Amino acid sequence: MGRVAAAGAVLVALVVLGAPSGADAELSGVLQEMVKSECHFINGTDRVRFVKRFIYNREQLLHFDSDVGHYVGDTPYGEKVARYWNSDSEWLEYRRAAVDRHCRHNYELSTPFLVGRRGEHEAERVPSGPALGMTL
Repeated sequence: MGRVAAAGAVLVALVVLGAPSGADAELSGVLQEMVKSECHFINGTDRVRFVKRFIYNREQLLHFDSDVGHYVGDTPYGEKVARYWNSDSEWLEYRRAAVDRHCRHNYELSTPFLVGRRGEHEAERVPSGPALGMTL
């Protein structure tokens, strides 16, 4: 706890003394890598689109789109990585199967909780202990 308190005290001192925010400074050396998976459902599971995005420092390098069926590079480096990943047919087939494995599977799990609750107006009993019973 001592280190956290000391770091907090230094931060407060810098803010009070008016240290520059760093907006105009050089890059801090902190890098961010993010992978984002998206499922787009059209008419239930009749048409499902799976998109996986690979982002580095707020710039999308490449993405996989199930409608296209392979990786697409969005930057020169992303194109190089996409060519490498597209050359592995086994890995590409695994990614194509994500529509069923990831999207449709999660849709089937969440449907009873989302679709089945539309229009329910009657009171519902919440399962709880005998002393904590309540009606919503």
